[in-house]
Amino acid sequence: MKDLKPKEIVTELDKYIIGQKDAKKSVAIALRNRWRRRQLDKDLQEEIAPKNIILIGPTGVGKTEIARRLANLTDSPFYKVEASKFTEVGYVGRDVESMIRDIVELTVNNLRVKQQDAVQEKAAKMAEERVLDILLPPSPPNFSMPNGLGPEGSDGQSQDEIIGTDSVPTGSTREKLRTMLQKGKLDERKVDLDVAAQSSPMVEIFSNTGMEEMGINVKDMLGNFMPKNTKRRKVSVKEAMKILTQEEAAHLVDMEKVKTDAVELVEQSGIIFIDEIDKIAGKGQSHGPEVSKEGVQRDLLPIVEGSSVPTKYGTVKTDHILFIASGAFHVSKPSDLIPELQGRFPIRVELTSLGADDFTRILTEPKNALILQYIALLRTEGVVISFTQDAVEKIADIAVEVNS
Repeated sequence: MKDLKPKEIVTELDKYIIGQKDAKKSVAIALRNRWRRRQLDKDLQEEIAPKNIILIGPTGVGKTEIARRLANLTDSPFYKVEASKFTEVGYVGRDVESMIRDIVELTVNNLRVKQQDAVQEKAAKMAEERVLDILLPPSPPNFSMPNGLGPEGSDGQSQDEIIGTDSVPTGSTREKLRTMLQKGKLDERKVDLDVAAQSSPMVEIFSNTGMEEMGINVKDMLGNFMPKNTKRRKVSVKEAMKILTQEEAAHLVDMEKVKTDAVELVEQSGIIFIDEIDKIAGKGQSHGPEVSKEGVQRDLLPIVEGSSVPTKYGTVKTDHILFIASGAFHVSKPSDLIPELQGRFPIRVELTSLGADDFTRILTEPKNALILQYIALLRTEGVVISFTQDAVEKIADIAVEVNS
């Protein structure tokens, strides 16, 4: 982020999104301000709130893509949700706090995968030792076999049969096996391996609004009392190496640190994209479904303003999460939102509709543009296809006609 000034951020977004300069500029400044805030003293950091944004424009002009590319650019936690999925507390449906729980869950999973990737080399070495233990179990005390060979292998074969007398390198039996294992000569050999059995799904007791987290905690609590089920399978050495490497990588990851880091990352760098916010905008009526719409807005307000949300990984403060809302606002308009919620989205950007020239550029200019995608897809079938400029313009004209 130190080198990503607003101008550079816009340049990066230009690689994937055509036009919409105002929207790109607004999100670029908002993102840069987050980095600036992190450079300040702790006391001042707490005082600076993010400037949330409402993107206004018809479907397909790039609202969601701008937010997603923005998050990818800085590797920030990102979660997209439709406002229409939420309902007022007391009605059947998802509560607004679930978006915070979901972004934390995604961040924990992403960090865990990254940590496991970082320890793959060490995990592979540990898995190799475990596979060698299966192929060559430790000898009992004071027990030896002729020629220094250990007991029989896991599938009942002697070590002479496993190694093969015509290809035995120098050194100990274990090192001979290690050399063969590393060269892939034992890949197809079958061994017995104890693997974790898939647990049967537990009954979902709590599934109503606001009870999702309690349901998760109950399952976790009961799961801790249950013994871990394992099942013995006969697998190839190659498959055993993969399974055991994953197990060892999972053991090497400090999950408590992953959870703590994930919560902090969400609090300081999280981006939540709330789509279809126009669907919960009322028009001043106080009866019928409009009551529920306004209720969702009032439930959403404390999350956007800044509150503490309990999750199974700890309490998450939403004060500095960046919220980007979007909507077509064909029927309603931003002023139909309750005034308090409007105040929490101080930056409004109108995205322009796309014309034939924009579609032509979209088809050809962005990185991995649609035309390039279809050329690559057809190449897998042995078909070489090229598009003339006239053909691209014709496709763009058809898209304009269909949209209108």
